[in-house]
Amino acid sequence: MSAPEDLKDLYTDELKDLWSANDQMKRLLKKVASKASDDKLKDMLAKSQTGIEKHTDVLKELIAAQDEKVSKEHCKGMEGLVAEATKHLVDEAPEKGPVMDALMIAQYQRMSHYGIAGFGTAAAYAKALGLKDDIKKLDVATKEIYNGDEYMTKLAETTVNIDAVDA
Repeated sequence: MSAPEDLKDLYTDELKDLWSANDQMKRLLKKVASKASDDKLKDMLAKSQTGIEKHTDVLKELIAAQDEKVSKEHCKGMEGLVAEATKHLVDEAPEKGPVMDALMIAQYQRMSHYGIAGFGTAAAYAKALGLKDDIKKLDVATKEIYNGDEYMTKLAETTVNIDAVDA
C-alpha cells in the first residue's frame, strides 16, 4: 500500500483494513465461542460471526465499486486486540464459567468498539465523497455492531457479571 493521496484513497484503505479486522475477530470468536457457558452469550457469539461475514461481504462490494483490487490490508490495530483477547481467553483463560463469560464479553466489546470506530470513519469518508449508497450500507453495519455491543452490555450487567461475583 502506498501513501494515500486523497480521501478516496483513505476510504478504500479503511475498507480494506476493516475487512482484515473482521477476519481476525471472526477467527478468534470461532476459536473461543464454545468456551462460553451462558446460553445467551453463546448465541450472541454465533450471531456475531454471521454478522461479521455479512459486513465483510459489504466491504468487498464497496471496495469493488471503487474500481480497486478487492483485497484486504492487514489490520495491526485488530491484531493487537486479538492478541490481547487470545492471552486472556486462551493462554491464561479461567475455567469455563461466569468469570470466563465476563472476560469474553469484555474482550468482545473491545474488538467491537474498534469496528464501530472503523465503520463510522468509513461512513464519514463516504459522506464526504458523496457515496450515498455506501453511506447507507456502512451506517447499517455500524448500527448492527453497536446493537451487538449494547446487547453484550445488557447481558453483562443483568446476569453474567452478577454470576461472576459468586463464582
